Amino acid sequence: MCFLGKLVASACLALTTISSNVAAQIPPFTNFTVYPDDAQASTVPKYTPLRPPAIPLAVRSPYTSVWSSTVARGTLNSQNPIFWFGQGLGWEGIVVVDGNSFEYMGTVINDFPELSYFNTTVPLEVRYDSQFSNFTFLAGPVVITASFFSPVIPKDICRSSIPLSYLTTTVQSNDGKPHHVQFYSDVNAQWIGLGNEFDIIKEFHTGPLSGNGTGNSTDAPTSWILRPRFPADFAEANQIPRWGNFSFTTSPMKASNFSYQSGSATSVRFGFVNNRRLNNDAGSVTRGFGNQEPVYAFAHDMGEVVETSVRYTIGSIQSPNMRYLHKGGLSNLAPWWEKCYGGMHDTIRFHWNDFDTAAALGNEFERQLRADVNAFYKGSEPPIFGNSSIPHSFRKNETYKTSDLLNGTDQYGQPWEFDPDTAYGYLEPGNATGIAIPFISEAESYYAIVALSARQVMGAYVFAVPPSVPNSSDSSSSIEPLMFQKEISSNGNINTVDVLYPATPFFLYANPTLLKYIMQPLLELQEGGFYPNTYSTHDIGAHFPLATGHVEGNDEYMPVENSGNFILMAYAYYKFTGDARWLTQHYELLSQFAQYLVDFSLIPSAQLSTDDFAGELANQTNLAIKGIVGLQAMSAIARVVGNSDAEFFSATAESYYARWESLAIDPSGQHTLLAYQWRSSWGLLYNIYYDKLLNMGLVKPALYAMQSRWYATVSQVFGVPLDNRHHYTKSDWQIWTAATCSRSTRRLFVNALAYWLNETSTNLPFSDLYETVGTGGYPLLIDHFSARPVVGGHFALLALGKTGQMAGATGGDTTGSLFEKNGTDPLPHPDTPTMPPTYAGPPLKPRAVRKQAAKPEVSWLRKNGG
Repeated sequence: MCFLGKLVASACLALTTISSNVAAQIPPFTNFTVYPDDAQASTVPKYTPLRPPAIPLAVRSPYTSVWSSTVARGTLNSQNPIFWFGQGLGWEGIVVVDGNSFEYMGTVINDFPELSYFNTTVPLEVRYDSQFSNFTFLAGPVVITASFFSPVIPKDICRSSIPLSYLTTTVQSNDGKPHHVQFYSDVNAQWIGLGNEFDIIKEFHTGPLSGNGTGNSTDAPTSWILRPRFPADFAEANQIPRWGNFSFTTSPMKASNFSYQSGSATSVRFGFVNNRRLNNDAGSVTRGFGNQEPVYAFAHDMGEVVETSVRYTIGSIQSPNMRYLHKGGLSNLAPWWEKCYGGMHDTIRFHWNDFDTAAALGNEFERQLRADVNAFYKGSEPPIFGNSSIPHSFRKNETYKTSDLLNGTDQYGQPWEFDPDTAYGYLEPGNATGIAIPFISEAESYYAIVALSARQVMGAYVFAVPPSVPNSSDSSSSIEPLMFQKEISSNGNINTVDVLYPATPFFLYANPTLLKYIMQPLLELQEGGFYPNTYSTHDIGAHFPLATGHVEGNDEYMPVENSGNFILMAYAYYKFTGDARWLTQHYELLSQFAQYLVDFSLIPSAQLSTDDFAGELANQTNLAIKGIVGLQAMSAIARVVGNSDAEFFSATAESYYARWESLAIDPSGQHTLLAYQWRSSWGLLYNIYYDKLLNMGLVKPALYAMQSRWYATVSQVFGVPLDNRHHYTKSDWQIWTAATCSRSTRRLFVNALAYWLNETSTNLPFSDLYETVGTGGYPLLIDHFSARPVVGGHFALLALGKTGQMAGATGGDTTGSLFEKNGTDPLPHPDTPTMPPTYAGPPLKPRAVRKQAAKPEVSWLRKNGG
């Protein structure tokens, strides 16, 4: 039932860098690289650094989120791209070489009669990093590389706000000879959730004016623009927007002939394969489905070449992009890219011409990511495959025997045994304690996880221009964006506090100012009098993109969870930015949440935690410690703003913690309980992460050590279950927990998650909720979680590294921390918030915004005796 042997046997080869002109020229990590068996080589590519359940293609927003599933050994040319929700989207790619057509993307070949001059390509390799997904194919005498680029550049707000992605398709001669090369690509209307052209308005746009096109224009990109004929603003169907536009763009580039066509799928595609050009008809109307559905195509004839490429951009564009409740009423918000670059066509044109700059910025993020992973692990691991006890077959990548996998010693000198007939994974002989998968570098495993997570995090957000307020004196240049998060795949809530909370390590690592932009709508809702409860709201809208709040206070009931989350995120934002003024502005609300924690966090009543799929539970140990650590953070916040509440909150946190230990630890002294007085219960105690990250010094080192020992006694092949009630787990909480553990236990968590990614039977984008046994599938009776931003929690180790705590500072040890224990100073060189960059183009119409709130008077909050 377990296939660990295949993984071990395939993990040892070093690989070359990602394709030449479109990705970072940095030596790759080589961890879980999957090499297909000889019998699969013609249909299954090699995956590097591992084979995830879905590869990101175009991931820039909740509506531009397209993936290539690897389920059933599928790849780009054996099944259609999918939207994050799972439905297929039409996106076809064909290259013609010397008159022979080769399909590298899509499955159109299955709809055609057998043609000697229409073939599928042979997949060679799939390689991803934080920016690019590169698919390489053999097509007769040439090699085709389809490079999908969705920039992750969190410090560039304008570029991050663009909901468009790039595809560069490159052909290189494999025999050194020139070949006649032509490119074809099309899309269908499923990108806007429609299949019949009666329901579609299409626009063929070339240059500044609409028209039938000039065929070979080189002065501007050329776009197919699709939108619903009967739009419904801010509505969705199967998670796809029913308003706005979809754009598919290219330009003639160096083509000797550039052509385009819309029409029925069979007519356009079959016509190109037979004629190797399109008829420049942008006006045909198609009302069919399936093979007769409308498609929108481009073709490039590059002539005789040794190497050549074409580029496309693609994405879903909404303006306005949010409906927002605020003091001025309900407003439709303009997207931030509109402020930066102008209208839709201006933005498409900017994005098209910005490829080189965006690629340079993306490659710099990737370079820094790899450097930071290496810095975190520096000196903590011996060289991979440096142990002479590794079986000869593993060193040579030769055939291995089952007997080779039953026992041995790993590269750290740790003995292990393995029974492939159980779901326990690798165990330490004698005491059956779980250990990390041997012969695998934790650093390389971790890189594979965070590189896959980066686009998924940013792809859950949109940036919007704040609503205008009459008679405001603020200038347009002082505007800061609002960020809105869609709780993708679980319920579609907006700016869900307990979804933002697990994602925070990404923002603390990549750009903590983004936290302020995301929290601002939450603050405005609650400080503006639109929320009646004294604890933190759960979200600002039941379903994206309607951020209309919960004026009746009937949002999902997580009072301790989200009050603690809000305080901890606010304090972390300050510690990473030094923005004390922001804390002062919002002290009154934060103190209100803290008072709720004083009243209700030590003995929490039956309520939901962030893991709401597990149901309500009273006396939750992990929930209580969140509130208590939150009170310790509130004490520090009070000190930062100069409020005398600090002593009260500090004394309360300390007394609560002492009481919590007596309630939370099992009488055996081996672990904390899932709930007070429930003997035999246990769970991941991930909420102590912030105590370590910010060096608050509240949680005792002995408790860190106790928990670290315990997790290894209850591990399964794909990780440690979330708690004793089920055998599913959460990937984000596993990495948060790993950050609080010893080296060996941290390695167990990290390698198990990477192995799950490599072997899971799930078929959608990176799921944070999965089974730790069996095939690592989706839990029963729970909606499939996919593409959720909580994978930002995988950056928990990198956020630690940013504070100076590296891999050697394990458990409760905070050696190297740039934060003084329980001190209030921010990082010595914090990410100071700066105004977002704007496009240096024609001046845009200034937008009025609300005036900055005056510093609140907070002295009245002082408690008696505080």
